[in-house]
Amino acid sequence: MTLSVVIITCNEEANLGHTLESVMPLVRDGKGEIIVVDSGSTDRTVEIAKSFGAKVFVEEWKGYAAQKNSAIDKATGDWILSLDADEEVEQNLSSELAVLWQSVGPEQAARFEHLQRIRYVFTRQTWQEFRQVAKQKGMSDEFLFAAISGFWIPRKNFFLGRWIKHGGFWPDPKLRLFRKGAARFEDRLVHEDAKLIEGVSGKLKHALLHHSYPTLSDYLDHMNRYSSLGAEMVMAKGPVRFSVINIVVRPWLTFIYNYLFRLGFLDGREGLLLHLYHAVYVSWKYAKAWELGRKK
Repeated sequence: MTLSVVIITCNEEANLGHTLESVMPLVRDGKGEIIVVDSGSTDRTVEIAKSFGAKVFVEEWKGYAAQKNSAIDKATGDWILSLDADEEVEQNLSSELAVLWQSVGPEQAARFEHLQRIRYVFTRQTWQEFRQVAKQKGMSDEFLFAAISGFWIPRKNFFLGRWIKHGGFWPDPKLRLFRKGAARFEDRLVHEDAKLIEGVSGKLKHALLHHSYPTLSDYLDHMNRYSSLGAEMVMAKGPVRFSVINIVVRPWLTFIYNYLFRLGFLDGREGLLLHLYHAVYVSWKYAKAWELGRKK
C-alpha cells in the first residue's frame, strides 16, 4: 500500500515545512510520495517543497476545488491524503495511520479483489451494517479495511495559538484520506470538501492540526477573501437586494448561537474574538453580494 500526500500552495513558506515534516514518517523509505501543486509562489515555498523530495507542479490558479483535484489527479499512490499547507498530521494520527497500513500486508493482497467487489455490493448500507454482514462471512477487522473507500479525520483548529474546542470548531471532521479514484472535491468557490464517489467511509480517532490564523491580520485577510468568494456564491443563486436581516440580524444571531448556545465562550478571549469576527464575516458576505448585484 502506498500513500500520496497532496497539497496546494501559494506563498506558504511559513507553514509548509512543518506540514511536510509531519508526513515524512508516512512516505519515507519508498512508502509514498508528496505532490505539491503551486500557483506561482514568490517566496521559498517551492524550494522548501523540493527539499523534502516533493514532486512540484506549477499551475495557474483555477480555484480551490479545481486546484486540489488537479493535485489528486497527479497522485500515483493507492491512497491519497489531502492536506492544506497550514495543516499538520499530529504524531498520534501518524501512528494510527502506520498501524492501519501494517494491518494490510502483502500476504493479504490476494483477497483484495474479492473484498473490493463486496465493497460495491454494500455501498448503500451503513458501515455498521456492512461490518455485521462481513463478520458473518468470517472476515476479521483487518480485512474490513479493504472495504472502506475513505476516512473522516477530526481537525483541531487553532486561533491565535489556542486550540478552539467549542462553538462548532471541534471535532470538525474532514474526509481527507481516501482511495485513489474514490473521492473528489466538490466544485465550490469556497469551503470546498471532498466527497466520496462510491463506497463506505470510516472514522479515525486522532486529528489534523490546523494552524489557520496565528494573527488577527491573517484572520481578517482570510475572511475578507472568503467573504468575497462567498458573495459570488450567494449571487449565483439569484438577485440579491439590500437586506438588514442578512447584513445585521443574521451576523448577530450567528454570534449568539456559536458563542452562547455552542459554548464558544469557554474558549476564553480567543473564542470571543473568533466568533465576533466570524459574525463580521457573515455581514461582509451579504453586503458584498448586494454590492455585486448593484453593479450588475
